[in-house]
Amino acid sequence: MSTPRLLRSMLFVPANNFKFIESAKEKRADMVILDLEDSVPTQEKQKARLLIKDAARLLKQTGKNVAVRINGLTTGLATDDLKFAICEGIDAIMLPKTESKKDIVKLERLMQNESKGQIKIGVIPLVESAKGILNVNEIVLAGKSIVAIGFGAADYLRDLGRSYFTISTNEIELLYPRSRLALAARVADVLAIDTPFLGNLNDLRGLIIESKIALSLGFRGKMCIHPSHVEPINQVFSPSEKEVKMAKKIIKAYEQAKAKGIGAYSFEGRMIDEATYKMAKETLAINETIAKMSDSKAK
Repeated sequence: MSTPRLLRSMLFVPANNFKFIESAKEKRADMVILDLEDSVPTQEKQKARLLIKDAARLLKQTGKNVAVRINGLTTGLATDDLKFAICEGIDAIMLPKTESKKDIVKLERLMQNESKGQIKIGVIPLVESAKGILNVNEIVLAGKSIVAIGFGAADYLRDLGRSYFTISTNEIELLYPRSRLALAARVADVLAIDTPFLGNLNDLRGLIIESKIALSLGFRGKMCIHPSHVEPINQVFSPSEKEVKMAKKIIKAYEQAKAKGIGAYSFEGRMIDEATYKMAKETLAINETIAKMSDSKAK
């Protein structure tokens, strides 16, 4: 299972609401997460499962990555969820309340049994507890199918006896779990995805500030629960025009210096070496991926 290089925005949509699903295909989210968990009442679970296949087909028409968030392994609902979620057009299964390597091993076994090896689908663990954060290293390295790992702040804070409504302005309570998860993801070469913004849905300034905090810590994208959050998130997690221009300059200067046998050198007052060169190449690769996605959606 190859790791997607671009998951800036991941939009949750209740899988029982086809109107919302149809609306999601018009948004520029890099991934749509068809939710079978928190946003779907118990009495609507089966209806939501039955809509998964058609929803995936619809979203794939616009080139979307599509995931399904199933119910947790301890709920007794996950096995039934997977009977419908393992189908063509689904790129990943998101597992809520992931707390250990055992959870990933069990999920992969269930997925294998359901798909019989015919459909390759990735896994996105969602870490939402103190135990999960402490075990995040083993979680992210637990299976070959893991393509990204997400952080769920609301449940994490509840686990600590705190409320998201009383969180500090600078979100200092979330610095450690975010940092630990982002570092683990980097070591495993998968994408770290930040928690949805749970402040006032109309507070786009707050959303952008929180997104920039996550970006600075090493996150590559952010989940969201409202369509209006997609574009601001995409902007934060996309290279700016200035960053792209600088990356091109660094690449050109480094390659010229290397041709002369120079490994590290000063460029515009800063030391440039192979690590800087690789970062610049990655910036351009992300920018090119974004451009290709925009072109395909315009056609």
